[in-house]
Amino acid sequence: MDDVDLRLVALLRENARATVASLAKQLRVSRGTVQNRIDRLVARGVLLGFTVRTTPDAEPTRVRAVMMIGVEGERARDILKTLRGFPEIRALHTTNGRWDIVAELATDGLEQFDEALRRIREIRGISSSETSLLLSSHKL
Repeated sequence: MDDVDLRLVALLRENARATVASLAKQLRVSRGTVQNRIDRLVARGVLLGFTVRTTPDAEPTRVRAVMMIGVEGERARDILKTLRGFPEIRALHTTNGRWDIVAELATDGLEQFDEALRRIREIRGISSSETSLLLSSHKL
């Protein structure tokens, strides 16, 4: 990816609904160039899709949390593959330090949240975990 691709991806992260014309204007390239680059990034698997972001208060009944996960031995790849199948998981991150994986979770209520935690903790190879509920979010 060159500089134009990187800037295009950054603009799409801010507003995936931006028109090709507005993206072209901001990037100072033609509309055809923007469309061709988007098509190429999708075909190469760089862009996996386009989505909607909501404010945390848009879904006030949601229970949101981060779960830090410790992994036994060399099982991180298998655990990540299993966790990708959980609809409650919004994002997965690998990290260094005490925890190997950080999972972002969201459920419709505490019962579903409790069930998701139970199922995650039962995954073979998870040695420990620590979960914190997200009470409020603040933009920097």
